[in-house]
Amino acid sequence: MCGIVGYLGRRPALPILLEGLRRLEYRGYDSAGVALARDGRLLVRKAAVRVAELTRLTANLAGSTTGIAHTRWATHGPATATNAHPHTDAGRRIAVVHNGIIENATALRTALSASGVRLVSDTDSEVLAHLIAAAAARGGTLTEAVRTALADVEGTYGLLVLDAERPDVLVAARHGSPLVLGLGDHEMYVASDLAALVRHTQQVVYLEDGELATIRADGFETSSGADRQPTVVEEVPGDYELGGFPDYMAKEIAEQPEAAQRVLRGRLDERLGTARLDGLRFTARELRGIRRVKFLGCGSAYYAGQVGAGLVEELARVPADAEPAAEFRYRNPVVDPDCLYVAVSQSGETADTLATVEELQRKGGRVVGAVNVVGSAIARECDSGVFLHAGPEISVASTKAFTNMAVAFALLALTLGRVRDLSLAEGRRIAGALAELPERIGEVLAESDRIASLAGRFADAEHVFFLGRVRGWPVAREGAQKLKEISYVHAEAYQASELKHGPLALVDPAMPSVVLIPDDELAAKNLGTIEQVKARGGPVVAVTTTGLAVPGADDVVRIPSAGPELDPVLLTIPLQLLAYHTARKLGRDIDKPRNLAKSVTVE
Repeated sequence: MCGIVGYLGRRPALPILLEGLRRLEYRGYDSAGVALARDGRLLVRKAAVRVAELTRLTANLAGSTTGIAHTRWATHGPATATNAHPHTDAGRRIAVVHNGIIENATALRTALSASGVRLVSDTDSEVLAHLIAAAAARGGTLTEAVRTALADVEGTYGLLVLDAERPDVLVAARHGSPLVLGLGDHEMYVASDLAALVRHTQQVVYLEDGELATIRADGFETSSGADRQPTVVEEVPGDYELGGFPDYMAKEIAEQPEAAQRVLRGRLDERLGTARLDGLRFTARELRGIRRVKFLGCGSAYYAGQVGAGLVEELARVPADAEPAAEFRYRNPVVDPDCLYVAVSQSGETADTLATVEELQRKGGRVVGAVNVVGSAIARECDSGVFLHAGPEISVASTKAFTNMAVAFALLALTLGRVRDLSLAEGRRIAGALAELPERIGEVLAESDRIASLAGRFADAEHVFFLGRVRGWPVAREGAQKLKEISYVHAEAYQASELKHGPLALVDPAMPSVVLIPDDELAAKNLGTIEQVKARGGPVVAVTTTGLAVPGADDVVRIPSAGPELDPVLLTIPLQLLAYHTARKLGRDIDKPRNLAKSVTVE
């Protein structure tokens, strides 16, 4: 997702804008720019550069207290200075920064060209500047001009508009791409992400979909006309600092014991062997009425949903499954009123997942959110949900948020189980294991150096298999995802039971396999998987629990057991470390892997 920052107040705008862009660099981008209003004209600097270079390009700009800024990830047109944001109209009166995709941009460009407008970029976003400028030239307020222009626009946008002739106002508009306002002392901030705001304020207002905001230094008005009270956010500037770690992924892997403790805090009742998820707002009778559970997410959130589905079926004996949100959204699904749909998203802004929530609600589905950002679109759209409490996750590759998703789903499964047939003794066993999970996670992290010693095997490989079955299957999928996205080593996950039905043909001495072996009733079958791979000369790294003998494996990574139901949570963490250390050996940009963004807010 691209980054937007805006400022309007009494202080010089440029340092605030640049500092905000630096805090959004983790989202991934290939160009950056700023626009300032001074003396009735726009001062614009933009290029296909990093923010550090943009800082040098803007060194001679000063004297403005109003401005907007952007980091762009190329969609329409390559990364060039011309395609970078902000975009302006021909008269350089209006400047815009835009996240999202204008779906009818081709038709709009054609119409603008026919009217004599000269378009200079390849982007869809440039049309917005020309449309708004044309409306502003006819008179009225900037807000009216933006509203008029957007009436012709189809697609998604998080939009911030600056008018050189009216430097005392900014206009923001949201449809499908997040924007948040920050309230200061006679100054206002706008951003696409809290990270750009928390150094300056903890008082924020999230724009609703379809909402416009007119922003002045002393406050704001929204098109809804509602009295919007600010939310006080928990995040502080230190949450976004490296704190001595080489990168954010290393920091976030190390933070997992504390993150798991937060998602558990106040939610476990070990005496009654159950969990309290007050955010769900369901009575025991309503919980008993749930006949099915479906988890919906994208990428790692989908794999976490698979872990959750297994836990729900195992502990609550309720049919459960997981599905990619985009696939569910487009296949015209039958919406079951007795099904609990769980929308899973770290950011709470994932476009496909948000659209799925909206479709479910249109069809009368009962949907709850599992998100890590208070005030995010999915959190607001859902009537109830489970907050993940992972803290800000900066690295593109999800680690602590994935772990907290799985832990939250264990709490959900325990809750559903205890209103059904899960015994008090079994409930207490699961609750006790959950209470100890943060400590067990810390024990796994202590093996980081040992796992780093294995990374060379994967850094030299062109392809890697991750193999698991039942409880180990979603873990294998998440492990393959991590290795692919940050090391760029091709990895595939397979159900171990499917190995001999085709994939075994690929095994050779140059292809390592990572075999997940929980200490459960399928351990012997998983050990048989190792024998199949070794018989074809394939190297094997086994990831298993302490005390389980693993003959034949070339290397063994061991985790403490949290019980068969919760072992998948712990089995995931060595795979995070394996991917991380492999990427380090290959010299990858770990926090900002190529071609990827942290939050996918467009299709």
